[in-house]
Amino acid sequence: MKTPFVQVDVFTDKPFAGNPAAVFVLDGPRSEEWMQMVAREMNLSESAFLHPAGDGYDIRYFTPKVEVPLCGHASVASAHVLFTDGIVERAGSIRFRAPGGRLEATFAGDTVEMSFPAHYEKEVAPPDGLSGALGVSNPPTYTGLHEDMLVVLFENEETVRTLQPDISAMLLMPFSRFSVTAPSSDPAFDFVSRWFGPAIGINEDPVTGFAHTLLGPFWQKRLGKNNLIGYQASERGGTVRVRVEGDRVFLGGKAITVMRGEMIF
Repeated sequence: MKTPFVQVDVFTDKPFAGNPAAVFVLDGPRSEEWMQMVAREMNLSESAFLHPAGDGYDIRYFTPKVEVPLCGHASVASAHVLFTDGIVERAGSIRFRAPGGRLEATFAGDTVEMSFPAHYEKEVAPPDGLSGALGVSNPPTYTGLHEDMLVVLFENEETVRTLQPDISAMLLMPFSRFSVTAPSSDPAFDFVSRWFGPAIGINEDPVTGFAHTLLGPFWQKRLGKNNLIGYQASERGGTVRVRVEGDRVFLGGKAITVMRGEMIF
């Protein structure tokens, strides 16, 4: 059975930047085994599989190694495909039901905005060997934990931009995901970040939407602003617009379709 897919670069307005995701718009659910094998074949940080259900879409996300409950950039990619391919009217909205929560997407101009549950970290002591695992000489100014994701704050943007993590050492840490952040010295942005998840098959993610559902409230508290702009300083790089409203975080980003194809198995 042939199954079409679309590959989208997210949180960017130019191809070969931002974060790529594969989007499979299906007629109905497929087996978990098939989706995992397809995600491994696509070999992107995430592949999204969605199908109509009720008044919206059920959606699931897979890295090459595991299923994850929520993925920001793959959700934006999915909404981009539904809107720009004419599956959903651009003036409308899309409701997604993901394992990690309910989502809603709208399209304005050339930007998808999605509503996610807000997430929060709790302060924890930095684990032994953290600076070495991140490849920096100075200790962080703050570390906090949300589920299995460690948020690491540095005072200096340059530390975040230039760190060179030791992936083998990261795999020995008691966390599977790391969001490293600092205030931005560029007035165009409020903060910068990088994200690492070698334990789930993603050594460094180009632009991580889910992390911004936590970084939004994190920086709102520190900067006293509800509307923020984050730059994820990976090699590909990408810009995420963040709006915090109560227990919801709205992520805005541009996206561009770069590839179409068919899975024939």
